[in-house]
Amino acid sequence: MNGGSLRRIEQAKSCFAALGNIAIRSQFGGYGLLADDTMFAVITEGELYLRATESLETAFRERGMVNMTYLKRGVPMVMRYYWVNEELWQQRRELCALAWQALCETRKEIKVKKRCNGRLKDLPNIDASLERQLWRAGICNIYDFRLLGARDSYLKLLQQQKNLGMKVLMSLAGAMAGYHHAALPNLQREALTEWFENNALFPSFEARSEDRACGPHL
Repeated sequence: MNGGSLRRIEQAKSCFAALGNIAIRSQFGGYGLLADDTMFAVITEGELYLRATESLETAFRERGMVNMTYLKRGVPMVMRYYWVNEELWQQRRELCALAWQALCETRKEIKVKKRCNGRLKDLPNIDASLERQLWRAGICNIYDFRLLGARDSYLKLLQQQKNLGMKVLMSLAGAMAGYHHAALPNLQREALTEWFENNALFPSFEARSEDRACGPHL
């Protein structure tokens, strides 16, 4: 541990003591800062970066905070961690408030992901066969599925298997809503039918996320 990071860690522990039991662990070539086992910040090369969820990024950027960049196998990756400059360090009360927000929003995000990381076949209309098709399309769990939505998930399936019928689309929409596809409201069925005729028969879709293989999370 270099001297700059060591001093910053001690400074952060003192500043954020009210957030809970502060601990550190190796992370991103530096040190993750955890409050009661939830990581809310990173210290690397003597600098502190607060973790931002989607709901916090705009506020952090409006403050002029910039993203941390992490080199992974020589490739720079922009991370959802935002630099705390010396001016903000001098405003301890405000810095603690931002760290508290980062911690609370991170905990909320973790809870959502835990709820959504179940097996796809636990949803209505999705049997083991359709689950395997979704895996091959890179949709590994309920979180991925909800992130894409029924229509884009269907288009990703089309990239793997042509000539999928409308029933699969209805099944995905029902799974998203939490009930059998036969129970979809008529207005929603009509909208899906129109979309299917206009889009799914002649798809032009680029995957939003990186292609990946996945399987059951045991």
